Amino acid sequence: MGSVRRVVVTGLGLVTPLGVGAPQNWLHLTAGKVATAALTDPQYSQMPCKVAASVPRGNDMGQLNTEAHFSRSELRTMTPATSYALVAAKEALWDANWQPEDQREKERTGVAVGMGMVDLNDIIATGQALQNRYSKVSPYFVPRILTNMAAGQIGMKYGFQGPNHSVSTACATGAHAVGDSFRFIKYGDADVMVCGGTEASITPLGIAGFCRLRALATKFNDIPEKASRPFDSQREGFVMGEGAGILVLEEYEHAKQRNARIYAEILGYGLSGDAYHHTAPREDGQGAVRAMQGALREAGVQLHDVRYINAHATSTPLGDAIELRAIKTVFKDNTKDLYVSSVKGAIGHLLGAAGAVEAILTAISCHAAYLPPTANLDNPPPDTDMDLVPQEAKAWLQDSHRRVALTNSFGFGGTNASLCISSCD
Repeated sequence: MGSVRRVVVTGLGLVTPLGVGAPQNWLHLTAGKVATAALTDPQYSQMPCKVAASVPRGNDMGQLNTEAHFSRSELRTMTPATSYALVAAKEALWDANWQPEDQREKERTGVAVGMGMVDLNDIIATGQALQNRYSKVSPYFVPRILTNMAAGQIGMKYGFQGPNHSVSTACATGAHAVGDSFRFIKYGDADVMVCGGTEASITPLGIAGFCRLRALATKFNDIPEKASRPFDSQREGFVMGEGAGILVLEEYEHAKQRNARIYAEILGYGLSGDAYHHTAPREDGQGAVRAMQGALREAGVQLHDVRYINAHATSTPLGDAIELRAIKTVFKDNTKDLYVSSVKGAIGHLLGAAGAVEAILTAISCHAAYLPPTANLDNPPPDTDMDLVPQEAKAWLQDSHRRVALTNSFGFGGTNASLCISSCD
């Protein structure tokens, strides 16, 4: 085997509750803006949780108008989640300046985009249509609800003929898609990967289902901007968000040869299974421990090299505490030098898109030497020596030139992923 192929980040695309566009998201996030808001539609009136974080709609800066991006015939072929992924992919490819015409380059460019859940509204509406008459079922119904169709649509739109891959691992989907793409490039299956996750599950049935699991925040309906509060002593459930995060990953020499802007480098990828419970993480956090250790091992970095962790922390009483315990298990005495924050206080939990969105924000942190805050962290846990970056963003200060971070994602079914990301010389 020849020299190890390095993998770098050259393009970023975001559609989140903080708005459309990576610059817009970063500015709002670091300024402390919170995007969680009340669900005012009467369909949600009987729900215990009446808070969510939706993508802003409209024609103003940072708002999404899908009709400005797609024709009516195109919209018939896609669910909202697929449309989010296509909008984010367009930004990421423009940002990377990568839309190859050469056939060889198209064959060496792949796509890996996943989502956690199919479109529940589409299934309900189609089921009702079938009750009326068979011919009312759209011929696009099956393609619309396939979880790999975002990847398929991106590949078709841009003619990318490398690996076309989709991941559906609940809330770890986005991180697994990025990690798998990292490996595709590292081991020579592609030179460029367009990768990430997307989700659009803010629907009455989606909210009802998670409410029945007692997973959502219910005590902050009157002050929705305070509902998502990772690590805080008053946390009592997550807030559902929606959106997409798409990255362009590229082999380092390939990126250098075309003078691409490099935001960060992917150093390692770890993944594991809890084999424990269908929704709850292992109480000892060993699944998360193994995922982080795997990422660090592949990255070849020492514990003291890592200074920031973008945590999965969703604002649930059990999950946040277990993740902090797992971090302490991995980093031991080095935790006193660690910054740990969760962006879910600002944007809620984007389910299948979360890991990709957070990988992008971690890459920007490494690039900009700035740390996003944990919103609504009014009462930090008293028994931790980690800096949880409460309320306000702060500069990433350290002696060494290279900034190294982890970003964690954990999902129902006991699936875990961790990515090691660094600034790139």
